[in-house]
Amino acid sequence: MVDIAERPTRLAAPTAVPDATSDATGPGLAARLLGVGGKVLHRTAAIVALAAIWEGAPRLGLVDRVFLPPLSEVLVAWWELLRSGQLAEHVGASLTRSLAGLGLAVLTAIPLGLLIGWYRPLAELLSPLLEVFRNTAALALLPVFVLILGLGETSKIALVLYACSWPILLNTIAGVKGVDPLLIRSARSMGLDHLRLFQKVILPAAVPTIFTGVRLAGAYSILVLVAAEMVGAKAGLGYLVNYAQYNFAIPDMYSGIITISAIGLVVNQLLVALERRFSTWRVDVSAG
Repeated sequence: MVDIAERPTRLAAPTAVPDATSDATGPGLAARLLGVGGKVLHRTAAIVALAAIWEGAPRLGLVDRVFLPPLSEVLVAWWELLRSGQLAEHVGASLTRSLAGLGLAVLTAIPLGLLIGWYRPLAELLSPLLEVFRNTAALALLPVFVLILGLGETSKIALVLYACSWPILLNTIAGVKGVDPLLIRSARSMGLDHLRLFQKVILPAAVPTIFTGVRLAGAYSILVLVAAEMVGAKAGLGYLVNYAQYNFAIPDMYSGIITISAIGLVVNQLLVALERRFSTWRVDVSAG
């Protein structure tokens, strides 16, 4: 009799296990969501504060809203430019010129930097010339590019190419020269030829420094192009900002500036992701 009475209790006992498991996963999921929310809030706090100041300062009379309209008015003007298709036209023109100049700079400056960084006689030959041109501002040469190449697309792409080449070239040279000599000697002792040495040792070790130059060049490609588009251009973000300023369309002017900043941020993030893709072998010493 005792055994028969106790059997239902023994069979019902395991049913409490799923409840305990579900209770344990609930707080864990909530903690993860709170952690993600905290990271997002931490990274966007400064931007949110800037947006609040931009919106509040003109409305409170701290600045003249004619020259600095509230952010909401700027965003309305930005949406109107986007809806009318004008913003897409200007962004397309600027990105075409910027990416063309940046791509040509990558294709030319990285191989040249590898050669200069590896072969000392070539470095000694070109060093004086590099020192002359690296200290010449790209915008100072804008009239020269316009006189030689005209006001068309060629002069603008050539100016971006010139501005982007120097950070890529100099960082590539520094990356090659900064490779640990012990690694090179070890590779040579293992019988690697010059091609394999470049492939297995030089390039992987120089990739972080090279991408630093590419990221700087990405920023230069936008900044220099915007300045160039303010002279003799009929489309582009620089033209939009300049045209809006001359016609006193202040919200449109700030809309162009915001778009330029957003494009620069996106380009930088894409280059960071590309750098991580080619630097998967690196160990993050700051982790943990």
